[in-house]
Amino acid sequence: MMKAFKKRGALTHFQILSEISKQDPHLKQKDLAEKLGITIQAVSENIKTLIELGYITSKDGRSPYKITQSGIDKVKKDAINLRKYTDSVLETMNHYKTIWPAIAKEKLEKEDIVGLYMDNGILYAHKKEESATGVVLEDAEADMDVALTNLTGIIDLSVGEVTVINVPTIKDGGSKACDLNLIKTIYNNGTNTGAKYEKVAIAGTVSRAVAMKLEIPVNIEFAAPQATANAARKGLNVLAICVGDMSKAFTRELENQKLKYNIIDGGK
Repeated sequence: MMKAFKKRGALTHFQILSEISKQDPHLKQKDLAEKLGITIQAVSENIKTLIELGYITSKDGRSPYKITQSGIDKVKKDAINLRKYTDSVLETMNHYKTIWPAIAKEKLEKEDIVGLYMDNGILYAHKKEESATGVVLEDAEADMDVALTNLTGIIDLSVGEVTVINVPTIKDGGSKACDLNLIKTIYNNGTNTGAKYEKVAIAGTVSRAVAMKLEIPVNIEFAAPQATANAARKGLNVLAICVGDMSKAFTRELENQKLKYNIIDGGK
């Protein structure tokens, strides 16, 4: 913050002096408190200080308050400092660039206009034409991260499919009570449209045991409901295996993000 307002209460002093400088004879402490969003007591204490400093005059510390020449000079000086500060902030904002990261599919150079696309949930940039484009900020080698700005257009992205398999708790028999053939078949056959599952999420020890038994690779384990929804939103198909009531966390997250899903009973 500028030097003028570094001292405690300096900004409040400026605001009070600015209001009093309008020369409203009916201005009361209550009015100042409401305008500045502070207590009447705080206004009273600040006015007392301003009187002591010679910036305003008052009869018995009550309204009407009048600003002195010294107070006018003070307000002008602080207002100029405040304007310089806000101008510098606006200047910075005018030159501020929103930066997005992507993976460079090929060698890219600064100021290249590149096409953007999603593949397996990852944003890539290359020199081919796409429905979305961006401008390269710094040189980048192939397969490295690249900084982009001025993103325009729409990235082609279809929402992924999610299948939630609910398996029995350990009290209900655990993996021994699971229909392992059904679970393996669902995994092998893929989604309703026949697409393969690109990610597998698990929640609960029984789910891990089932995945290990069926040699199904697990990609998502921690914060699985949220990660499953995020993956689907990025176009990935996800198979989620969860124990008992844990399925509620998955369905709730998917419904909150308006994602379609199938839920299947994995018990015998």
